Amino acid sequence: MVPELGQFALILAFCLCAVLGTLPLAGAATGNRLWIGLARPLTAGVFVFLSLCMLILGYSFVTDDFTVMFVAQHSNSLLPIQYKLTAIWGGHEGSFLFWTWMLSGWMLSVAIFSKAMPDDFVARVLGIMGVIGAGYTMFMIATSNPFDRVLPLAPADGADLNSALQDIGFIVHPPSLYMGYVGFSVVFAFAIAALLSGRLDSAWARWSRPWANAAWAILTIGIALGSWWAYYELGWGGWWAWDPVENPPMINWLLGTALIHSLAVTEKRGVFKSWTVLLAILAFAASLLGTFITRSGLLTSVHAFAADPTRGIYILGFLGLAIGGSLLLFALRAPLMKSEFGFAAVSREVFLLANNIILVVASAAILLGTLYPMVYQAVSGGDLISVGPPYFNVIFVPLMSLLVVFLGLGAVSRWKKTSVAYLRQQLTWVAIASVLLGLVLPLALTLEFSVGASLATALGLWIVLGIVQDIRVKTANKPTRLEGLKSLALAYLGMQIAHFGFAVILLGAGLTSIYSVEKSVLLAPGQSVELGHYEFHFEGTEHLSGPNYEAERATFQVLREGSFVRELHPEKRVYVASRTPSTEMAIDAGFTRDLFITLGDERESGAWSMSLYIKPFVRWVWLGAILMALGGVVAVTDKRYRRLKVKAMARETDTADGYQPSAS
Repeated sequence: MVPELGQFALILAFCLCAVLGTLPLAGAATGNRLWIGLARPLTAGVFVFLSLCMLILGYSFVTDDFTVMFVAQHSNSLLPIQYKLTAIWGGHEGSFLFWTWMLSGWMLSVAIFSKAMPDDFVARVLGIMGVIGAGYTMFMIATSNPFDRVLPLAPADGADLNSALQDIGFIVHPPSLYMGYVGFSVVFAFAIAALLSGRLDSAWARWSRPWANAAWAILTIGIALGSWWAYYELGWGGWWAWDPVENPPMINWLLGTALIHSLAVTEKRGVFKSWTVLLAILAFAASLLGTFITRSGLLTSVHAFAADPTRGIYILGFLGLAIGGSLLLFALRAPLMKSEFGFAAVSREVFLLANNIILVVASAAILLGTLYPMVYQAVSGGDLISVGPPYFNVIFVPLMSLLVVFLGLGAVSRWKKTSVAYLRQQLTWVAIASVLLGLVLPLALTLEFSVGASLATALGLWIVLGIVQDIRVKTANKPTRLEGLKSLALAYLGMQIAHFGFAVILLGAGLTSIYSVEKSVLLAPGQSVELGHYEFHFEGTEHLSGPNYEAERATFQVLREGSFVRELHPEKRVYVASRTPSTEMAIDAGFTRDLFITLGDERESGAWSMSLYIKPFVRWVWLGAILMALGGVVAVTDKRYRRLKVKAMARETDTADGYQPSAS
């Protein structure tokens, strides 16, 4: 009876979403205050009923109710309770319920934190999100109901959760990724509400910016957690593989990065309005595209949830209606999106626009490489081809290098017009120091010269030294540097933290890609192998029994120049319920390098196959992502976003030295 309550709550949530998507929008259009006032209560109701759905599905997992089909397919009585709860997003139906519940959480947040906005504008925003919620809940009721029963012959036990998902990475990665994905629905709703109301001014941009920054920061963490999880769980020793299912979050992130920069320019200077609205639509489209790819049956992957084409057709149709309708409205409202001010050919606006174009081109290139194999197979009827890392790297790396150059130029340039002499004065020493240190530092650290490592180091230092120079200029007129730092706005500090994090990612990605070493060997107990400056001594294996698996656990003694470094224990597991094998890597994590061991299969001689890796600076990739997300969070806390009134663009000045709206 309990799952039927979840079904009932899901239907009620759909009904409330349908009402939210009609009456408040109609009220805003006609000036009906009663209908406008329904937006916030209806939003709270949607959140309550979807929360009830989540609680009931979680209860079904915890109590091993295998009469619920989704529970029977993705759980088992031996599954540890933490994975029973997180199995909610371990399959298609539950993950989509989780996705929709997060959408309702964003909706409720908008309802709570929008008291300073006009009620009719809030009604439009919530109404648009209600339309999205209605589409999602209808999809679940029609094709993907998580409360469907297996009656009258329910299985005695479940099929178990995918072994690769029984890990802490699965607990933290999907929620953060989904939350970031869905967060761009808020920015999309703000953009469409602005188009409907005709209010494409600085107030709209200022209201939208904290939501865009928050969604971008969370998505940054979600992608980083996914990279970290794949790194230590899949056993291949890499941090990014251009997987066709993981590419859509990157596309979304690139468009979101362009969006937060464009919003800043629109708020500050009243330009790029049409470009900003278009980016909001494209970022939302990218999140729907990720949903379509993982739920259409086009791919078979640990990340892909569904193999039913009917579901893919529904999502594709919803994507077409939502994006097609948005672009039609965009075209009809084009006359409202004229820029209020001009700017010179050399100015901060131009550098930010160049960066925006690079980000969009990069996202388009990734989209092409992701979808081309699927389109080719559909058209030719042949086997599925693959587009691998060489394609992505040869396009993405040069684009990101060019992006870094413009980033440094944009950070120190001025609004409206910047003289070339001023840029030369600000950046000459930065460029010289970056090149010299880029040549010297990798050589000093590794005693090996690499053009790629020098280029990556020089580009990273170009950003870092540019930040130092910009802060020095901003605080030059203050009595002390400390007072100068205190005078800087949080939006500006958040921007610089995010840019610094990007530099750290660039350094980590470049150095680990070039200097990593690996070796695949066959070792018997008592044997050793050398890799780099380290010696790995294989002691042997022992049998272990886990809560729902059996394992062989190996012991390695790691030495450096005869001195003990660490004892590592990789495992080879077999899960009892599904009999699926799994490998648990052993990693000695360090600030400047990781030691990484993957245990393979036992051979008849008693020896084991294994792979050993040394990954220099790989942790910097995730450290940089954390700093970028922190920058986004700091920017969100800027008190400017909490002002009740916004000055008209015509009266805003460009003299706020402490505020640089060129980043998150």
